[in-house]
Amino acid sequence: MHRHRRLDTAEFAARNGLDGPSVTGLFRALSAVGLVRREGTEVTPGEAFDEAFRTKSFFHWLTRGSGELFRDIPAVLPVAARTGDFYRRDAAAVAYACREIDEVTYAPAFRRALDEVDFAPTGVADLGCGSGARLREVLRRHPGATGIGIDIAEPPLRVARAEATAEGLAERAEFVTGDVLRLEPAPGYAAVELLTCFMMGHDFWQDDGRAGAVATLRRLRAVFPAARRLLLGDATRTDHPDDRLPVFTLGFELGHDLMGTYLPTLAEWESVLPEAGWKVVDVHRIDGTVGETILVAE
Repeated sequence: MHRHRRLDTAEFAARNGLDGPSVTGLFRALSAVGLVRREGTEVTPGEAFDEAFRTKSFFHWLTRGSGELFRDIPAVLPVAARTGDFYRRDAAAVAYACREIDEVTYAPAFRRALDEVDFAPTGVADLGCGSGARLREVLRRHPGATGIGIDIAEPPLRVARAEATAEGLAERAEFVTGDVLRLEPAPGYAAVELLTCFMMGHDFWQDDGRAGAVATLRRLRAVFPAARRLLLGDATRTDHPDDRLPVFTLGFELGHDLMGTYLPTLAEWESVLPEAGWKVVDVHRIDGTVGETILVAE
């Protein structure tokens, strides 16, 4: 449903083979929180519709991607149960949501941060590259550069290779399977001048907290000895009072707590990067929902 348009919910349900009373109940709930206005079976966008539509991928992450985790809260709370693969999520739904979350939050700030890079990199590496969108963007900006995308999961790398080929970038972009937390020096890494890492920085903290983050960041300096700039974008734990936590922020932070995944604060990042030999030169705060931030370090 687009802004300023009317939708006949009864016709919509019949046309799509949906249960009429369920559709009515759904739109009644949406009306109760201001997302739509109802007049009989017709609905129009409410005041909150635009923002809800813009951030719909966050709720896809929360409900489709992590719904089973929240359903099983009683089972994952006991310390004795929190070993091995003690929770499950829908990896495909998470990946789908993250791709759109990236586009509506990080991508605009990433482009601004790229504008501020004061040199033309000839070698680029994107850590946790997923489908390779960021790497392709850098390569389009810098026709003389080559790039390496590194991700622990092979399925998104297959998508990355296909999309690089479709854009005519296959000869300049290489996508390899690797664990960013345990990278070792390699010939292809030696010429990398620009490092990018988005939506996975909190993984640096998982093995040994702050010490683990320092060790990983130091390892990156050794693995990529020519790196001049690091663009690190990730969610950060917020400091909102409990009664002012937006619903998705609450769900996002609780979800990571349930998974045993530590979310560092911005202040923690700003202290740990210098300890690992990276000087923070800029911070891009994003007006999102989960403390999204891009740190620029050299």
